[in-house]
Amino acid sequence: MGKSDQMRRPNVVFILTDDQGYWSLGCYGNEEIQTPNLDRLAEHGVRFENFFCVSPVCSPARASLMTGRIPSQHGVHDYLCGGNGGAGQTAIEYLKGQRGYTDILAENGYTCGLSGKWHLGDGLHPQKGFSFWYTHQKGGGPYYNAPMIRDGKLVEEKGYITDVITDEALKFIDKEKGKDNPFYLSVHYTAPHSPWIGCHPKEYTDLYENCEFKSCPQRETPHPWAKTDVLPGYTQPRECLIGYFAAVTAMDANVGRILDKLEKDGLMDNTLIIFSSDNGFNCGHHGIWGKGNGTFPLNMYDSSVKVPLIISHRGVVPEGRVCSAMCSGYDFMPTLLDYLGMENSEASKLPGKSFLPALLGKEEDVQGDEAVVVFDEYGPVRMIRSREFKYVHRIPFGPDEFYNLKEDPGEDRNLMDEEEYQPLIQKMKRRMDQWFLTYVNPEIDGGREPVLGGGQKDLAGLWGPGLHVYNENK
Repeated sequence: MGKSDQMRRPNVVFILTDDQGYWSLGCYGNEEIQTPNLDRLAEHGVRFENFFCVSPVCSPARASLMTGRIPSQHGVHDYLCGGNGGAGQTAIEYLKGQRGYTDILAENGYTCGLSGKWHLGDGLHPQKGFSFWYTHQKGGGPYYNAPMIRDGKLVEEKGYITDVITDEALKFIDKEKGKDNPFYLSVHYTAPHSPWIGCHPKEYTDLYENCEFKSCPQRETPHPWAKTDVLPGYTQPRECLIGYFAAVTAMDANVGRILDKLEKDGLMDNTLIIFSSDNGFNCGHHGIWGKGNGTFPLNMYDSSVKVPLIISHRGVVPEGRVCSAMCSGYDFMPTLLDYLGMENSEASKLPGKSFLPALLGKEEDVQGDEAVVVFDEYGPVRMIRSREFKYVHRIPFGPDEFYNLKEDPGEDRNLMDEEEYQPLIQKMKRRMDQWFLTYVNPEIDGGREPVLGGGQKDLAGLWGPGLHVYNENK
C-alpha cells in the first residue's frame, strides 16, 4: 500500500477488546478456548507474536493507540473513574487538543464511526473525527442493561451488549458501504472484561462446563502482591474462567458476524481489518486475577502487557503469516497512517515507528537485542523489554525486577540482585531513562503522579490522578 493513493483508500475496521490476554485465542496456542472466527482472520492475515500495550490498564493504553503518545505525553495514567460522560460524572475531554489518527483519517475523507467502549472522557460528545458515536457511559459493567450513550442520550441496553455493539457496527457499514468516501469503524467490545459469573448466554457458558482450564493454572497461594479482595477469581476461579472464556467466544461469534457482513457485501477486498486488545489479563497466571493494577505494587508481567494483534487485508497483507517483530501500541498510529499513505505532522515528536515492512513481509525481523526494545509505563512503574530480557523499575515503592526471558519465560525468577547481570541491568536502565527523558512531558510525567491503580478522576498535572479504591466496573 505505502504512500500511493492512486486508487481509493481501503475501508478500515478496527476491533478492540477489553482485558484480553494474548494467551486467550486458539490461534495463539490455546487449545481449550473456542475462537474460530479470529482463528480464521489469522489464517487470512498476519498474526503478531510480540505486540505490547503501552500501559497495562485500559484508558492509558487506549489513549496511546489513539494519539501515538505515551501516557506521560497524553496525561492519561490510569483507568478513568470519572469524566466519561454519565450520571454523576464530570465531562472532561482528556485528549482535548491532542491529534488522534482518526482526526487525520477524517481530514483525508474518511467517515469515522465508533461502536462500543470509549473510556477517554466526555463520552456524551463525539470526538477525534468520529461522526457516528455509540459508546459506553463508563468503561465496563453489566452485559445486560449496559449503560450506553445513543444519540447523545444515556440509555440502558436490554440486550447482550456484545451483540448490540455489533448490531450498531453493522448498521454503520450498511450506511456507508455504497458511498464514494471510505469508512473507518472502531468496534470496541467491553468483552471479556468482568463481570463473568451469570452474565453471559448459556450457549457459550455450556461450552466450558467440562473444560479443565489447563491454559490458566491456578496457584494454591496468590501472588504476594495480589489484590485478593477485588475480583472473585480467587474464591470462584472455575466459575470466573467459564465466564471469561464464554465472553471471549461470544465476542468471537460477533467478529464472525462482521467478517460475514464484509464478505456478503463485497467489501472484503477493500477493507483493512485489525484486531487487538487494550491490555493483557491474568486469569490466575502468576497467582493474579487482573492486569497491571491486579497487584500492588503494579505489575508488568507479559500476561499484563502482551496483547494479540491480527491484521488482514485480502490481496495486500500476506496470508497465514506469523510475525515475530517486537512492536508496541505507540507504533500503531504511524503504521496505520503509513499503510494508508498519510502524513502526521507531529510524527517527529512521537516515539512510535511504522512496522509496515514487517507486516507486509518485506523486511526481515531484526534479531539483535539492541534494536528490538519496547517500553511501558504505569505511573511510577516503568519497563524496558527486549527479546531476551526485561527490567522493571519502580520509582517510589516496591522492588525492581529483572528477568532472563529466554531461560525463564514465565518470569518466575527475579534476578535483580544477581552479580552477573549488573552490567546489563545498568545498561538497560540508562537506555530506559534516556528514552523516557526524550519523550516525557515533565508537566504530566506519570512518575510524579500518585498512580496507585485505583483510577484517575482529574487531569494530570492539575490535581493528579484521583486516589480511589479499585472499582471492578471501572
